[in-house]
Amino acid sequence: MTDDRHAAGLTPAAFPFAPISIARIKVRRDFLAANSGIRVPMPPFILLVKPTALGVPRAGFTVTKRIGNAVARNRAKRRLREVARLAMPGLAVPSADHIFIARPQEAELPFEELLAMTVKALEKAQKKVAAA
Repeated sequence: MTDDRHAAGLTPAAFPFAPISIARIKVRRDFLAANSGIRVPMPPFILLVKPTALGVPRAGFTVTKRIGNAVARNRAKRRLREVARLAMPGLAVPSADHIFIARPQEAELPFEELLAMTVKALEKAQKKVAAA
């Protein structure tokens, strides 16, 4: 993971947002509630965004068995967690839950492309929430 990020030149100094730890969604009912929110489909993942009254943006990650064996699923989840950690501090919809659902193409993308698509998805989500 670290090698991907450094090879792409995505060290904390090179990225415009300060990477911080993000609040996580771990309870099933929060995942189900986010399913009724805004959908932003991208080739490597689907982003679900549901505004909440919590006052802090949270992130949750779903990787199904369609992605592959346990090693592939864990790698996909680590990569999604890292791009969310890098991109969400500056682009997350405030006071909303963000669910990242991995697609099979996620494993094939270089890290910098995955990060660029995450930034694009978060920007689209902001626009959709503002329009709603």
